[in-house]
Amino acid sequence: MSGKDQVIKKSGRVTEALPNATFRVKMEDESEVLAHLSGRMRMNHIRVLVGDKVVLEMTPYDDKKGRITLREK
Repeated sequence: MSGKDQVIKKSGRVTEALPNATFRVKMEDESEVLAHLSGRMRMNHIRVLVGDKVVLEMTPYDDKKGRITLREK
């Protein structure tokens, strides 16, 4: 298996916006995660604001960091 096969997808809500397109996200299981925007979301200028519901990709190795790949309405 390669690295892309081992991705875990979870959803949460943005609670704080930090510098360099980094966000603090509260997951549905009440844990806090530090997440950054994916390159595709940066290229397409998709804005993520506090309170937005987002989908994260996380690796099984580190459960405190993630990548925001989708902004839900």
